[in-house]
Amino acid sequence: MSVRQGGHPALERLLSVPVDEFATRCWGREPLLSTAAERGAAGRGDTFLDLLSPAAVDELVSQRGLRTPFLRVARGGTTYADRQFTDGGGVGAAIADQVSDDKLLHLFAEGATLVLQGLHRSWPAVTAFSQQLAEDLGHPVQANAYVTPPQSTGFSDHYDVHDVFVLQVSGEKRWRIHAPVHPLPHRDEPWTDHKAAVEAAATTPPVIEATLRPGDCLYLPRGYLHAATALGGVSTHLTLGVHAWTGRHLADELVAQAVRRAATGRALREPLPLAVDLGDADELRPHVEQVRDELVETLRTMSGADLAAALARTVRRTQRAAPVGPLAQTEAARALADDAVPGHDAPIALALRAHLQARLVTAENGLRLVSRAAPVDLSDAEVDAVRRLLAERVADVGSLGRDLARRLLLAGVVVPG
Repeated sequence: MSVRQGGHPALERLLSVPVDEFATRCWGREPLLSTAAERGAAGRGDTFLDLLSPAAVDELVSQRGLRTPFLRVARGGTTYADRQFTDGGGVGAAIADQVSDDKLLHLFAEGATLVLQGLHRSWPAVTAFSQQLAEDLGHPVQANAYVTPPQSTGFSDHYDVHDVFVLQVSGEKRWRIHAPVHPLPHRDEPWTDHKAAVEAAATTPPVIEATLRPGDCLYLPRGYLHAATALGGVSTHLTLGVHAWTGRHLADELVAQAVRRAATGRALREPLPLAVDLGDADELRPHVEQVRDELVETLRTMSGADLAAALARTVRRTQRAAPVGPLAQTEAARALADDAVPGHDAPIALALRAHLQARLVTAENGLRLVSRAAPVDLSDAEVDAVRRLLAERVADVGSLGRDLARRLLLAGVVVPG
């Protein structure tokens, strides 16, 4: 298995083995526990507190106006109803589901676990790290945090339908890992579909039983059973969920495109016979065979290139580009206008916005720059400058031209450098 070149800073930070070894031995196959000492993190104090600290958790739930579903609360495998930890927003905020720090205090003191969901969208340090990890892996990443009181278990044994990296931030947590009862589950195959098998497997000796301490990282492929109990103090861990692309994604898109292409032919346009009985297998058989033959023949003619454009659109929708400031972008673009207000300095250097997934595609009237930002149509004279921008990731206004630079700023493609 080959790994893309160019460095993997986020992934390398999490591992005690080289990326190539992780890719061939562990990815989608087996767990990997990387302690702080094995990661070489102990000497530099890398306990992941820069990503999410206990103080950050307090700030999120008490000062940031957090709403559901960005928070869940659970205890002993049972999830609390939203009304048990939310309240109205007060005067000027007609919101009924804002997190109540007073209710949380009571529930947490009684042993409930706080689950901060979607941290890749709500906490800047986690946003930046998740985006870099997604780029390193080539697969979408989400982030949740689990804050558990002493001697408490938030969720009973279960499996996830995505891979996870568990980053222990503070406190200690005892983890029990069991082999899958349903290997490599799809997104629509939750652990509750195999509840009895999960409960039975949880009573057998675990394949891993270990206490995670600050700076430790545990990788679990999807399907591995796990449960964790906080020890001796409040435990906070960050879970980075990796929604791996699989052959199922390729198959779904391949079949969808084959159906659309085959449907342009007469065989799939002809009506079925009058008074057809779709519940009669014998009556339906010749029609099924005809449609199947058309689809099989269409599938044989399709290539990876046929899927690339559609899959690129899917990839762009799964993550967001790096955050961009609407006010700063608008001001920078205004300073580039021909009638710019005196005293407003125009940016000289521009940088390609990070995690943009930008590429040039053929459009009706020429080439178009598509990305996770707004599309930009290009004239023939502008194409070479944009190609250089995509290759070098930086450009100056002089090489782009003021008009193109302004349009790229307003589209969110570049940011002042």
